[in-house]
Amino acid sequence: MDSRFRRNLTLLATQSNYIKRGHKRFNMVTNIRVHDILSEELIADCIAGRRKSQELLYAHFSPKMFGICLRYASDYHSAEDILQDGFIKAFNNLHRFRNEGSFEGWLKRIFVNTSIEHYRKNLQRRQITTIDHAESIEQVATTPLDNLAKDELLGLVQKLSPGYRTVFNLYAIEGFAHKEIGKLLDISEGTSKSQLARARINLQKMIKELRKDERQRAESHR
Repeated sequence: MDSRFRRNLTLLATQSNYIKRGHKRFNMVTNIRVHDILSEELIADCIAGRRKSQELLYAHFSPKMFGICLRYASDYHSAEDILQDGFIKAFNNLHRFRNEGSFEGWLKRIFVNTSIEHYRKNLQRRQITTIDHAESIEQVATTPLDNLAKDELLGLVQKLSPGYRTVFNLYAIEGFAHKEIGKLLDISEGTSKSQLARARINLQKMIKELRKDERQRAESHR
């Protein structure tokens, strides 16, 4: 069944031009109504294998889900792999959605879990340093991160090591507690805290370098 969905998703992405290969940016489909997407009938049609309904659901949610994939992946190609695997799991498990709560929230959890699975799969060896007395996260100033543009932050987060990037995403963006992150990644709560602190420190260093380069370019054009 996975191979069938994989072929279908490839066709959806290619024939419908949802992925713009030149710049690898997803196009939003503008004529989709939200209440259509969330309807039980549309989900039932997807479960029944009706292509148009699957196409509609994919077109509506793929841009936002791709954004999640990008946060966890090191590059666009890896993010596309996560996106495809995530939708395969979503379509295979649509019958498990009971219309209790947000469908988008249900879908988002699938993509976060798929991203974590890819992280585990690609991690050849763990290089996680546990700090018994980890630097307090509150001591790491967050102002530079708050003032950064979304695209700039995404680019910097992708440069973090896989461990730092995954913990940062789970805590700072997805809202998981360190205890939950520890269970998801099979690390201690203290290690999760130290990974987050170090991720923020590294991000701040990269931001300083980015701003320094911007100032030098501005001065060179005077």
